[in-house]
Amino acid sequence: MLNVFIAAFVLFLLAFLGMSLGYIIKRKSIQGSCGGLSSIGVEKVCDCPEPCDARKKRMAREEARQKALEKHRII
Repeated sequence: MLNVFIAAFVLFLLAFLGMSLGYIIKRKSIQGSCGGLSSIGVEKVCDCPEPCDARKKRMAREEARQKALEKHRII
């Protein structure tokens, strides 16, 4: 039983190392068989021309936070 576990572990380790070496050498992002979202022109997660309400709220909160940090900055 332990031999099977060790053999499976070594097999997965070799596959993982092979994939990571391929990534390091080629410097290409990992993608699916059909090229991923970049093949259809989507460059980011949210490719909407107009952000949704939740995104607008997050952006407003972040902007307010940045202003508060600037206002209370010591240096």
